[in-house]
Amino acid sequence: MLTDIIAKNLTVIFCGINPGLKSSGDGLHFSGRSNRFWKVMHQSGFTPYQIEPADAVKMLDFGYGLTTAVERATSRADELLKEEFANSFDAFSAKMTYFQPKYIGFLGKAAYKAFSGKKEIPWGKQSEDFCGAKVWVLPNTSGLNRGFTLENLVNAYGEFYRAIV
Repeated sequence: MLTDIIAKNLTVIFCGINPGLKSSGDGLHFSGRSNRFWKVMHQSGFTPYQIEPADAVKMLDFGYGLTTAVERATSRADELLKEEFANSFDAFSAKMTYFQPKYIGFLGKAAYKAFSGKKEIPWGKQSEDFCGAKVWVLPNTSGLNRGFTLENLVNAYGEFYRAIV
């Protein structure tokens, strides 16, 4: 299980779908070699330098936090069952209500689809809030997500960054 990197009133809490096996084993967010999260954070403007997974707590210095929608680690997010999202909804909602971020950035559509109950959602800013936070749905930075190049990811995250600064 990964420990959340979280505090009250952050600008953004980035919400991964669930931990990968390597991240869970390491106890570090986005520690898989092929995961592009830290590179994208830097190249899109969120951080002035590329943070290493072992230094993820530094995200708090920039007003950002990290959590996951589902705690169970898997090698692929599509291994999760619908029931796991349903079972994590109350705890996730309580967490967001307590910590009150301005924005939640869902990494990938799976968690937000499950939590919102919508069948189709667009990328980017969503029309409704979630627990008082504005919502953006961003492409997942996993190396398994071959549908998005590094440039595509940087552009999508950069659009989010420019919208909140």
